[in-house]
Amino acid sequence: MHQIVGCQPPIKLNEEEERRKKKKKKQKVTDMLPVVVVHGGADHIPKERSEKSTLGVCSAARAGYTILQGGGSSMDAVVEAVTFLENNPSFNAGCGSVLNIKGEVEMDAIVMDGKTLGSGAVSAVRNIANPIQLARLVMDKTSHACLTAEGANRFARSMSVPEVPLESLITEYSRMRWTKNLAADANPVECQIGKMGTVGAVAVDVEGNVACATSTGGILNKMEGRVGDTPCIGSGGYADNQVGAVSTTGHGEAIMKVTLARLILFHVEQGQSVEAASDLGLAFMKSRVHGLGGVVTVDPQGRWAARFSSLQMSWAAAQKDTLHYGLYTGEHSTQSIEKPV
Repeated sequence: MHQIVGCQPPIKLNEEEERRKKKKKKQKVTDMLPVVVVHGGADHIPKERSEKSTLGVCSAARAGYTILQGGGSSMDAVVEAVTFLENNPSFNAGCGSVLNIKGEVEMDAIVMDGKTLGSGAVSAVRNIANPIQLARLVMDKTSHACLTAEGANRFARSMSVPEVPLESLITEYSRMRWTKNLAADANPVECQIGKMGTVGAVAVDVEGNVACATSTGGILNKMEGRVGDTPCIGSGGYADNQVGAVSTTGHGEAIMKVTLARLILFHVEQGQSVEAASDLGLAFMKSRVHGLGGVVTVDPQGRWAARFSSLQMSWAAAQKDTLHYGLYTGEHSTQSIEKPV
């Protein structure tokens, strides 16, 4: 009589070995975190201003990275980085904002938290040194997503945000370019050179939470009350822990038509890398609506990209104690985060 031998149950991995594998996988991801990526605007940057632009984004990336190293959140980091850029007159945000047709400053800003999908934005605000901080207050202190113009300024006063004189936000450079653009023979394309770009940042903290922040003075000699892509969720920025975060820069009307930030994250959802997804989004905007621009993108694992279809975009990233930065297509310099650029 033959004995029937039953099938052996599948061999299970030792539980300790499984734990080691999970720990090793988590360590690989953790090794990539935290990270912050900053842009200073996609445009044609005059040679005499390019060095200041590069130094500015590097300083902003360092500021955001210091927050992350100290245990701060990705939201803390992007707001800190963009605040640095708003306080730098080399950029079209905060105290370097371009002027509208009346020779006045009107600014837009947005923040978005990938953990909760919470968002706050302001548009057409005046007399505020750091619109990005006001945008965060909209997210944290109201049930709304965006406040505009006088309503935003009234909210700022209720939050004890100090107002600054309008003149303190206007640089000689911005006023000179505004005046040149008023001339009857002014070339509107040439007049935009050097001041078209918006500023922004994306980050991932040690917990894997992503966030974005974007701020702008808009486009030179714009109509009073014009609002571009920056304060619009999905256009000027988007952040979702399940996919990643994007901050955009470029011509606002074109960016809004293709909802560029969300379009790029759609490509990430379809399995594209952050770099490929960024390129696909920018290529579609160029072919469909003839718009140029740039983006910084991260995913929750700490993979990042700084991509642009314009001639230049100043950008910087900080990760694993290394500072990355560039200005032209294909340019990618690195150095220790501790060493001055």
